[in-house]
Amino acid sequence: MPLPLHPLPGVFGAEATVDLTAPGNRGLSADLLQALHDHRLLVIPGQHLNHADLLAAAAHFGPVDTHVDRRYAVGGFPGLTTISNITEDGTHVGVYDGDNEEEWHADNSFKPELTRATLLYSVITPAQGGETRFADATRAYADLPAELKERIAHLRAVHSIQQLAQLQSRASGGQSSTAAGSLATHPEVEHPLVLAHPVTGAGSLLLGSMVVKYIVGMDPDESRALLADLLAHTTSSPYVYTHRWRPGDLVVWDNLATLHTASPCDSSRHRRLLYRASVR
Repeated sequence: MPLPLHPLPGVFGAEATVDLTAPGNRGLSADLLQALHDHRLLVIPGQHLNHADLLAAAAHFGPVDTHVDRRYAVGGFPGLTTISNITEDGTHVGVYDGDNEEEWHADNSFKPELTRATLLYSVITPAQGGETRFADATRAYADLPAELKERIAHLRAVHSIQQLAQLQSRASGGQSSTAAGSLATHPEVEHPLVLAHPVTGAGSLLLGSMVVKYIVGMDPDESRALLADLLAHTTSSPYVYTHRWRPGDLVVWDNLATLHTASPCDSSRHRRLLYRASVR
């Protein structure tokens, strides 16, 4: 049976109606991966996944990245990370999913090798706030004027974990998941401004509101202006889908073709808990 897919409301993405734990659905890897490449974002609702199930779901899309920050790793399940705004005995449970809006980004763009795909599975959802917004960086690039495409075709940008940590900390009163630990030691890296997808061949804009430091070889003022214009274009309403989380939602996105950001959530009133897996 073909994978049942329904377009998401808005501009891109699809909802897949499937029980990933059903024995008959364990051979869906090719269909799921093709759907991700076609739609760039998949929402798979109504799941009942334990940690092993989530790792099995991630494996449909490729090798699971087990190099995660040990501070937030789920013990006994290599590759799983806890994401939450929950505090116990004064300590954050998992990567702090704070009260403020996160920066637009592609996962791990501060590393030499980008994450291929990311999965988030929701366990506790807030009654208000905490949505995740996704931007279609592929269609946004396709819609650029031809002369702008030519201008940026061979440009490269520096992605900096140090800058990300500093700006995160400044924006959230010292709360930054990247301010300490192993991530903070990563050297700055360069990536193409226009990323060619290794499977589809489509071009996408690889941007970030905090992690991208400057465009190589460009005047600083011109670099800042161009990056700001491209990000404003990519994250404008024609290219954005906002996901309102429900318990049991599994969301998968092509990290080479999209950007994403978390919406504000008042952690003093609303608890939020998700688990994340990434694919290399």
